[in-house]
Amino acid sequence: MTPVAEHELTPSRIVEELDRHVVGQARAKRAVAIAIRNRWRRLQLGPEMRQEVTPRNILLIGPTGVGKTEIARRIATLIGAPFTKVEASKYTEVGYVGRDVESIVRDLVEGAISMLREQSRKEVRSRARAAAEERVLDALVREVRPDDPDVDPLGLGRVDTRAPSARDLGADRVKLRERLRAGALDDRTVEIDVREGSGTALGDIFGNASFAQTGIDLQGMLERLHPPRRKSRRLRVPEALETLTAEEAEGLVDKENVAERAVRLVEDSGIVFIDEIDKVASTGAKGAGPDVSREGVQRDLLPLVEGTTVATRHGMVRTDHVLFIAAGAFHVAKPSDLLPELQGRFPIRVRMESLSEADFVRILTEPRGALTRQYAALLGAEGVEVVFPADGVEEVARVAALANEQHEDIGARRLGTVLERVLEEVSFAAPTLRGARVVVDREYVRRRTADLLEDRDLGRYVL
Repeated sequence: MTPVAEHELTPSRIVEELDRHVVGQARAKRAVAIAIRNRWRRLQLGPEMRQEVTPRNILLIGPTGVGKTEIARRIATLIGAPFTKVEASKYTEVGYVGRDVESIVRDLVEGAISMLREQSRKEVRSRARAAAEERVLDALVREVRPDDPDVDPLGLGRVDTRAPSARDLGADRVKLRERLRAGALDDRTVEIDVREGSGTALGDIFGNASFAQTGIDLQGMLERLHPPRRKSRRLRVPEALETLTAEEAEGLVDKENVAERAVRLVEDSGIVFIDEIDKVASTGAKGAGPDVSREGVQRDLLPLVEGTTVATRHGMVRTDHVLFIAAGAFHVAKPSDLLPELQGRFPIRVRMESLSEADFVRILTEPRGALTRQYAALLGAEGVEVVFPADGVEEVARVAALANEQHEDIGARRLGTVLERVLEEVSFAAPTLRGARVVVDREYVRRRTADLLEDRDLGRYVL
């Protein structure tokens, strides 16, 4: 899914794009589409009103495997926005063991920087490639011999063996450039100087959160005090070109500008998906047992969702206009078990529908990355043709729906379990079946799943 210009993302266009990857859940798609369009609308307002308009955060309620995470992930890819997915159960109240909730914003900023840095590299790639080509030519010219066929194709050699003149080197460079661009030097090796890695990061030694919470970029300070060393490597010409292009592109990217843009992008367009929000809802006696820490996580999340300023090593980041999408199954807890203040910060609530057998058939056939297409492609790499006729797809859907009824309902994730069981033998023997054609029809699926459906105890562990 390639990013689409924001002004083109009407709610109907967003739903249309999501329909290509996620089956059903029309209400959830509409809610997310409206929230995304409202972000674009806010940016069209004057400065005063723009500051007043805050995002309408969304709470998705429904069992696992119905598309909650997929909708959030696809929407972030579609609009090219900074996105991070976190699990609420990983975080604990300050003072307890666990991650600090403010690390959510820091992760969001780091993701935005990676995204913008990659965009900047693509923008300067042509300049970086030209600079890399010059460095490769420098290395080739240094190693050129008087009788080198790449500069003396007729094999005449030079009249004398003295060092070539500047004019000779210029002529050699022109010939080498022509052959380099034609791919005639791809088999040659060349010695180049490349930058070594920066070594072990401080975050790997002391923990990434240790310095991030201070808002001081100690890692960057040390890198400036001790610049990376350089070393010589001998590589084939195509590999040398790619290595030097990447190094030159990195040097052409304005890191400070990227960091500033990333902070602004997070503040205006950041999306945070908080999964398993129901796991931090209080279900027992207030102020007792694990509910103490659960309520603490909610209290720590509250200012983040309401709007606060978080210190990162790239500067202060305000979360007033970050869109938060929370999701949970709420089997045991209820949304009303969350702190009232936190409930109020998620005004849009959407109940996700459980998936039916008909939905499973659509999931197996409609999306571009449908599981049937994935398995056909994987086994096709071994030269095995796998075909899924309509009756075979319907039987896989029936088995998955029945397994969800008999055991825990895990939604569309059950399809992967069933297909693994159905194709286990073919996947194992595929290297010896090159050229074979396997038709996964209704009878084929039944032969491989009948015992599991009949024996519920066995099916509980296998399906």
